[in-house]
Amino acid sequence: MLEDTSFAIHPGKKTSNEAIKYVDIGNVIEYKTTEQNYQFISEHGYVTISFFSDSIVRIVMNPWKIPDLTLSQTVVAAPKKVKINEQETNEAIILQTTKMELVVRKQPLRITIKDVAGHVLENESERGMAYRENGEVIVFKDKDKQDHFYGFGEKSGYLDKCGEKYEMWNTDVYAPHNPETDPLYQSIPYFMTLRDGRAHGVFFDNTFKTTFDLKSYESTYSFHAEGGQLDYYVMTGPEPKSVLEQYTFLTGRMPLPAKWAIGYHQSRYSYESEEEVRALAKNFVERDIPVDVIHLDIHYMDEYRVFTFDKKRFPNPEQLIIDLREMGIRIVPIVDPGVKKDPEYSIYQEGVWQDNFCKYIEGNIYYGEVWPGVSAFPDFTEERVRKWWGEQHAYYTNMGVEGIWNDMNEPAVFNETKTMDTSVMHRNDGRPATHRELHNVYGYLMGKATYEGMKSHLKGKRPFLLTRSGYAGIQRYAAVWTGDNRSFWEHLQMSLPMVMNLGLSGIAFTGPDVGGFAHDTNPELLVRWMQIGAFTPYFRNHSAIGTRYQEPWMFGEKYESILKKYIQMRYEWMPQLYLLFYQASGQGLPVMRPLLMEYPDDKKTYRLNDQVMIGDNVIVAPILAPSVTDRVVYLPEGSWVDFVTEREYEGNQVHIVHAELDELPIFIRKGTAIMQGQFVSNTEKQGKDLWMYVYASQSNEEYRFTFYDDDGETFSYEDGEYLKLDMQIISSTKKVEIDIIAKEGTYQPKYNEIKVKVIGLTDEQNVIINGVERSNYSSITI
Repeated sequence: MLEDTSFAIHPGKKTSNEAIKYVDIGNVIEYKTTEQNYQFISEHGYVTISFFSDSIVRIVMNPWKIPDLTLSQTVVAAPKKVKINEQETNEAIILQTTKMELVVRKQPLRITIKDVAGHVLENESERGMAYRENGEVIVFKDKDKQDHFYGFGEKSGYLDKCGEKYEMWNTDVYAPHNPETDPLYQSIPYFMTLRDGRAHGVFFDNTFKTTFDLKSYESTYSFHAEGGQLDYYVMTGPEPKSVLEQYTFLTGRMPLPAKWAIGYHQSRYSYESEEEVRALAKNFVERDIPVDVIHLDIHYMDEYRVFTFDKKRFPNPEQLIIDLREMGIRIVPIVDPGVKKDPEYSIYQEGVWQDNFCKYIEGNIYYGEVWPGVSAFPDFTEERVRKWWGEQHAYYTNMGVEGIWNDMNEPAVFNETKTMDTSVMHRNDGRPATHRELHNVYGYLMGKATYEGMKSHLKGKRPFLLTRSGYAGIQRYAAVWTGDNRSFWEHLQMSLPMVMNLGLSGIAFTGPDVGGFAHDTNPELLVRWMQIGAFTPYFRNHSAIGTRYQEPWMFGEKYESILKKYIQMRYEWMPQLYLLFYQASGQGLPVMRPLLMEYPDDKKTYRLNDQVMIGDNVIVAPILAPSVTDRVVYLPEGSWVDFVTEREYEGNQVHIVHAELDELPIFIRKGTAIMQGQFVSNTEKQGKDLWMYVYASQSNEEYRFTFYDDDGETFSYEDGEYLKLDMQIISSTKKVEIDIIAKEGTYQPKYNEIKVKVIGLTDEQNVIINGVERSNYSSITI
C-alpha cells in the first residue's frame, strides 16, 4: 500500500489547519426538571443531565431529539436519588450536590463542573458541544497547563497521555507496536485528569469510532464520535483512587479470579500436538518450575473449526486434560468468533438454521476470511445468540476445561479494513444498528457470552477468560493481554505504562506476553521480562510460530535457575497478590499501579514510566535495558526497605540501585506489611505456612490493610465462606503494635496462624501482638 511508503509524506499531501465546521448547540430555549433528570432544549440540540451519585454526573447531548438514556452497552449502575440544591439566575442554572457544582450557562449553553472547594474540573471552552449534519458529535473543553492525562485503556507510549491524540476502534495490529501505533485491540473511552494533586475522570460512553484529541490545541482538548449521542460521565474524585472507584461503580468490577488463573501461564502459537503438550508439562514438573496453565492456540482444532479438536494431533483431549490436571496444570484453549462455512459442520449448521450469524440488512449472511477460511460471525449483540454461544462451551467444560482464551474478536478479518463490513446490521436486542456503531463492543459482548456460558457449565467453579478485544466494562468478564508485542527491549519498556494505564481504566487483570510474542527473544531479555512479569497481574509467557522457543529451560541452566526463581517468587507472593485482587473486585483498584495513584501530591510521580507499585506499599523497579546492572530509582515520601538485602533508603530522593542479572529491585515502605506464602510443588502450589513481614518504622505511623483468603476456586465466598482480617500496625520509637482489629467469614484455611517476622526493629522497640509483648519472630493465631 502506498500509505506504507514515503508517499505518506508526499509534499502534495498537505493537510488543512482550518477547523472543521460544527453546528454549535446554541442558546438555551427551555429548561425543565423531571423526577430523574434535568432537561435543556437549546437552539440546535437537546441536553439531559442526571446524577448517579453526589460525585458522578451524566451529560447527554442529542442534536435531533430528547436524549435516549437507555442505550449504554456497559453501564451497570443506575441514577441515584441525590439531593440537589438548584438555583437559577438570568445567566445560568446551578446544580449543587455535596461533592460538586454544575453551572449551566444559558447563552450559549456551556457547562462548567467544579468541586466543592470551587476548583474547576471540566469547563466547556468557547466552542462547547456541537455536531455536524453527518451525525458526528463533539465537545471542546479547556485544558490547563498543569493537566496530566491517564487511562484511555490499551494505548502504547508513555504513562502521561498529555499531548496525544487517540482513536477508539478495535483493531488487529500484528505490525510492531510503536509509541505512535493507534488504535489497538481495546476501546476504553475513559481517562483520568490529574492537576495539582486533584484527580477527576471522564467516561465517554459512545460505541462509534471515537477520538480524544489532547494534541491539536494548546489550551483546548476535545472528544468526538462519528455518530450517536454525546454521552459522557464526569467523576469528581478528588483522589485517583476515588475516581477509579467511581468509574468502576458505573462499569462494574472484576469478579474474584481463581487462584490458578493468577499463577504462571505457558503458551505458544502453537503447541501442535498432544505429545508436545505432555512433554512440556513433564518438563515443568521434573524441573520443579511451577505452572498453572498451558494454552492451546489454533492448531489444536480440526482445520481451525471452533469447538473441535484435531483427532490426529490430539487423539484423546479428555485424557490429556485429566492427566495434566493431576499434575496441577490446566488447559486453556483458544476460541475465535469466526465459524467456518461448512455445511457439514454442526456449529455452522446451527448458526444458519437458528439465524445466529451477522447479516446485511437485505438478509444475506456476512462472510469474512479468517483462520478457517471463509467464515460466518455470531451476532453477539443479541441475547439469544449469546446464550447459544455460551451453551457451546459445554464441549470444553465436559472435558474438564475451566478457562477459555478469546482471540481475533475485534473482530479481525483478513481484508484491507481488517474487520467486518461496517454496513452489516446487528439485531442488538431489538434496536437494530450497523457494525459501524457496534464494532467496538463486539469483543466485549463475545466475552460476556463466553464468561456467562462457562459460569453456568462449571456449576460453582470460577471460570477464567482471556480476551484480546473489549470495551469499557470488559473487566466484568475477562482478563486482557496487550496483544501481539515483540521480543524487543522497547516493548518490555512500553509494557509497564500499558499495564498501568489499563489498570487506571478499570482493568486490573492484565499483562503483556512475557518475553515478547513475535521476533526471537534472547536470554537476558527473557530474564528481565520474567522478573517484572512475576508481579504483573496476568503472567503469561507466549511466543509466535517460527520464533525461538522461550520456555524457562531453553537457554541453559544459568538462565533456567533465574527464571525458575522468579516464577516461584510469583507463588511466594500469591497471598499478597490475592488480597490485591480482592481489592480490585471490591473497589476497582489496580493490582499494578503507577506511583501517582498513591502519591498524587508528588509531581515527580506523574511521569514515572519505569517503576510500578504493587498495592499501596511495594515499589518494583525492574531493569529494562540490555547490559544494565545499575539504575536510578525514585522513592517517594517515607522510608523504604530493600526486600532482599533489607537495606534502608530514605524517600523523596533518587537512588542508584545495583541489580545483577538475577536481581530485581523491590522496596517495601517502612511501617507497613506484606503477606507471603511458599511454593511447594506443581500439584500442591502453596504450602501450609503463611508469613506476614512487618517493616518497622521509627516514626509515628499507622498502617491498615485487609488480609483476604478463600478457597480460590468456587463462588462459596459469596455465601460467607471467606477469611477477612482487618489488620493494624502502629509504629513508634518504643514499639511496633500488630493487631487483628476485626475478623469475618467462615472459611477455614490450611493454616491456623500467621507467622510474623518484624524487620528493621531497633533495640528500643518492643513487638506487641494483640496486646501481648512478643519477639520479632512470632505468630498470630487466627
